[in-house]
Amino acid sequence: MSQTPLEPRTRDRWDSRTAFIMAAIGSAVGLGNVWRFPYTAYQNGGGAFFIPYIVALVTTGIPLMILEMGIGQMMQGSAPTAMRRVNKTFEWVGWFALGTASMISFYYAAIMAWSWQFLVESVRYAFADALPWAEDAGAYFTQQVLNQATEGAEAWQLQWPLVAGLAATWLAVFLIIHKGVHRVGRVVLITVPLPVLLLIILAIRGLTLEGATEGIEYYLRPDFSRLTDPKVWLAAYGQIFFSLTLGFGVMIAYGSYNRRRGDIANNAFITSLANCATSFFAGFAVFSVLGYLAFSEGKPVGEVVSAGSGLAFITYPTAISKLRELGDFWPPFVAILFFVTLLSLGIDSLFSLVEAAVAGLHDRFTRLTRNTVTIGMCVGGFVVGLLFVTRGGVAWLDVFDRWCNDYGLALVGLMECLAIGYFFRTARFREYVNSVSEVHLGGWWELCIRLVTPLVLTVLLGHQILTRELAGGESDWRQTTARIFFFGLLVLAFALGRRKRLIAIVAAGAGAYFLFACWLGTEASLTGALAVMILFGGLGICIGIAIRGKDVEHHKRAHGWPEKEKHLQLGPGDADE
Repeated sequence: MSQTPLEPRTRDRWDSRTAFIMAAIGSAVGLGNVWRFPYTAYQNGGGAFFIPYIVALVTTGIPLMILEMGIGQMMQGSAPTAMRRVNKTFEWVGWFALGTASMISFYYAAIMAWSWQFLVESVRYAFADALPWAEDAGAYFTQQVLNQATEGAEAWQLQWPLVAGLAATWLAVFLIIHKGVHRVGRVVLITVPLPVLLLIILAIRGLTLEGATEGIEYYLRPDFSRLTDPKVWLAAYGQIFFSLTLGFGVMIAYGSYNRRRGDIANNAFITSLANCATSFFAGFAVFSVLGYLAFSEGKPVGEVVSAGSGLAFITYPTAISKLRELGDFWPPFVAILFFVTLLSLGIDSLFSLVEAAVAGLHDRFTRLTRNTVTIGMCVGGFVVGLLFVTRGGVAWLDVFDRWCNDYGLALVGLMECLAIGYFFRTARFREYVNSVSEVHLGGWWELCIRLVTPLVLTVLLGHQILTRELAGGESDWRQTTARIFFFGLLVLAFALGRRKRLIAIVAAGAGAYFLFACWLGTEASLTGALAVMILFGGLGICIGIAIRGKDVEHHKRAHGWPEKEKHLQLGPGDADE
């Protein structure tokens, strides 16, 4: 276990601290800040939601941000390299993080392809009588943009406008990252402030509309009775964890491009607070326009609120089309601003995911040039991304998003906390962070990493398993494919991390699951597979250790006893002998 690795002379470096912070903020601030946070706050107590949200930020978000930036900078390596230097047992965690991040980047690029099509159509119809979705934005999105089909050969047909948007997205990613963090640092100085500026413009325009006040009232009105609901607290912790780009390996890779004397703690505070502030402000841009939509349709705000892609590609475009009542100029102008905002928010997050994977592969396979790895990632991302721009692509996107986000990232975060908290000198790590940081860590950080954050992530994982996997719901062949992919990704991470025993355990569990699934339900198959992994897998490992002779006498012959401990190991008459 190496705690003070030498600083590599050939590793890429950020041009400045500003470039690093901008890149970290750009990675954290993404589409979820606009289409997930405002609705989550509204649904979970409005203004009262900010209490558990801030508690989650302090006890999970910032501690994990410090951990990831810190181990990247201290160990001077990508996620797999840094985790191996923390403890070689956990190298697989870094690889699993990069595998999960890569899969997310493949379908994230498809979502950006939707934005490209809306942007192109907004420009095309700038001088027309109405935007193409004016009559029915929902029908336009599902029938024109996605052209959805769920079954049969039609579901595999490509949507060529989306293919073009996908290609444009991956080309942009390649041009940004292929020359390293020097170019990334220059790009983020434009792409990070731009969406913030556009959100300000959208918020100003929204707040001047009739009904805007009612929309903001819905967004911020506190319902303190909701604070007694555990689901509200789970939603707050989930929002914090999934919106800060934690568990992807991104912050580890970005931190590794800092010199070992660069600030860690204050940079983590700045990044985390900037992300959450952007989320909060985005609520004004969203709910002011939703208030206007409710006013124009004569409905309560609660009846027009939606989340996710429904907000970005149905509800908000519907509100934009209503702006024609204020003049022909406003619908295309606001539409262009909104979809440029989505694209600029998305591109920073997307290329950070790809950069993390490129860094990990380049660190491991040193014979490959960075350019070669980048080309491979972008071409591979485009090819895999074609699955998500077929007519059945949305169904695939939903199942992979569920497994990667709900299970993959939480598992990575949990294992990172265990690695640093229990298999590394946590106090030594805290001393290093304090020695280079403007804000010093106290015992609260160690308490969070060793107890609070692992407990929260365990509860999040358990809640997802209990409410989704063990609830006995319907499971189609796409979900089965996603499960196979998820466990395959885990096995690949173990292989790259040189964990043969873990491969055997997961393989046994997967085999048991599919065997049980032949005649049992999903929940019974999962619990049976879990029992096989723990009981038979644990038994196999112990027997294997015994066969190889890794007992006390073997250790004594191989390494000898420390002099100060010899007397504890010798019997009463052994000393004379």
